[in-house]
Amino acid sequence: MEWAEVIKNPMLRNLPFKIELNKFGQLLMSPASNWHGTVQAKITAKLSSHLKGGTVITECSIRTSDGVKVADVAWGSDEFMEAHGYSTPYPKAPEICVEIFSPSNTEEGIMQKVELHLAKGAQEVWVVAEGKKLRFFDHKGMMKSSKLVARFKI
Repeated sequence: MEWAEVIKNPMLRNLPFKIELNKFGQLLMSPASNWHGTVQAKITAKLSSHLKGGTVITECSIRTSDGVKVADVAWGSDEFMEAHGYSTPYPKAPEICVEIFSPSNTEEGIMQKVELHLAKGAQEVWVVAEGKKLRFFDHKGMMKSSKLVARFKI
């Protein structure tokens, strides 16, 4: 299955799940939670207020080596948006990709998505776990804080 088929399929609309594709074109679904949605909204609002220019994107689809992955929140600079517009999925990751743990996620699965986003060009990937624990990653590994957004807290 291709991503264009997923987003056009009327049976897959309005599901209470986040949908992704693996490299074999198989659907992967994660159930939504209110905690997840609330954290997603807070990060979206704070990124919008902390960064000048660029665009904050929720449910940002990115074509990776393991299929289409969907970052819970992403921020693309004006340059990124000019180059890629609203192509779906993006062929490259925006500068910041954020993954928020869901009850169905594992540490291994989240860390795989961190690696996939970085491999597709993200400068930073943020991971939020229960208790609002926030970790930041770049191509060198885990960082103490974001280099792109000063003093970011949820």
